[in-house]
Amino acid sequence: MRATSVSDSQARSLRRESAAAGFLPAIETPSPVPAVRQLFVQLRDGIVAGRLQPGHRLPSTRTASREWSLSRGLVAEAYDMLIAEGYALGRHGSGTYVASGLPSIPTGTSEGHQAVGESDSRAISTAAKMAMRIGTALPLQAPFTTGRVIHDARTASLLKRLTLRHLDYTHDGYREAQGEAALREAIAAHLIASRGVRCEPGQVFITSGTQQALDLAVRLLASPGQTVLVEDPCYPPARQAFVFNGARLAGIQVDRDGLSTQQLKAYDGPRPAAVYVTPSHQYPSGSALPLARRLELLSFAQERGCWIIEDDYDSEFRYEGRPITSLQGLDATDRVLYLGTFSKALLPGIRVGYLIVPHDLVATFRAARPIVDRFPAPLHQRVVADFLNEGYFPAHLRRLRERYRASRDFLARLLNERLSEHLIAPVPEQGIHFTVRSTGTWTDDRAVAQAALQEGVAVLPVSPMHISTAAEPGLLLGFSGLTDEEADVGTRRLSRVFARLTR
Repeated sequence: MRATSVSDSQARSLRRESAAAGFLPAIETPSPVPAVRQLFVQLRDGIVAGRLQPGHRLPSTRTASREWSLSRGLVAEAYDMLIAEGYALGRHGSGTYVASGLPSIPTGTSEGHQAVGESDSRAISTAAKMAMRIGTALPLQAPFTTGRVIHDARTASLLKRLTLRHLDYTHDGYREAQGEAALREAIAAHLIASRGVRCEPGQVFITSGTQQALDLAVRLLASPGQTVLVEDPCYPPARQAFVFNGARLAGIQVDRDGLSTQQLKAYDGPRPAAVYVTPSHQYPSGSALPLARRLELLSFAQERGCWIIEDDYDSEFRYEGRPITSLQGLDATDRVLYLGTFSKALLPGIRVGYLIVPHDLVATFRAARPIVDRFPAPLHQRVVADFLNEGYFPAHLRRLRERYRASRDFLARLLNERLSEHLIAPVPEQGIHFTVRSTGTWTDDRAVAQAALQEGVAVLPVSPMHISTAAEPGLLLGFSGLTDEEADVGTRRLSRVFARLTR
């Protein structure tokens, strides 16, 4: 009998059996991941981790089908995928073998895991580190959450019908970077009539809400390291956008009449790139900037050669008197960039906002807009354009304002009846939230917000919104989308929170 060499013996042994015969995949059913993909991934990971070693013969498709309770064709397809990606080799008449010579590949095991930032090989950008420090809290659908929107049946039906009108998948292509022309024309007409904005459709840029508009504006108006003057306290997402893009913030105190122009004129720091304001309804204090201060702010921008970013986030919701004319409408020197959104007037989920830029900045923003986001998604733009152009918006706003007014008044009554010992709650003339102060029974608004959250109530603490001024404790309570039942339950829970914290 011919002597058998060691290598031949090993090869014959591998053809008959190998450690791979003991491999048992765990295929989940049902699962959104196809079974063949699950099997491929588990075999690949076994090879990478060394559980299936180079040269090992994988079970035949017939054996694997029987042992793994999978179809033979599915196993064969997974093996073909391993071969195609270089993890295995197919030998005609012999079987499928784990490939040799694969480099060592990190598997992400707990032994080798390193936290981001602990190793230069896992470095992230300065902006990414900044985002991690800033953090973002997603809004909750709980009583007093700010920015909620619930529509009546009439508006809901209209939006559905208009959406179906534009659901056409037969053809599409890349769109205009500034946004759909019909929507820009409708927005310009609406703002000219309702807010006194001076603009043409060519100055309008459609964005994904005001947050993208803020991000785009600060990218193009302020280089990293330049100063942006902001209201103190300041709308947190705006602050985050400025800091994330490398701007240095200087807070200008807010009083009962909004941004203090006296402190603004006393500012003696580096020349600011821009001033960010919410003049019609200061966030979070709720104050409105009077005409004299608006003119002083415009003079400051002209003298210092800086821009003004006007965030007109909730001007549609004024319950007493006429809406205050926009700052942009008073600007004779083209220093104001005006931004707004349909997130509160229609739905947050449609993500349609807008940015109005001065004529001489249009070319700059047109050049940069496709880099940030190739073009805004057209479906919701077309729906909103039709909603405006076909005359549905004014009646919708009237219904929404009346519903919000009723929610505001009901909540005001409950706050007065149940929480007047702890809260000073002026009734807002505009907007969709209460800004409440302490009567003196509590001082830590963060602790109140945390305790309220544990009770299923979402209130926002004001003190973290301050930049440099002394933080006065306060809370924001939203009433848009607030049902009477939620207001009742929410105020009872909040009453229990204060009773517990002030014992």
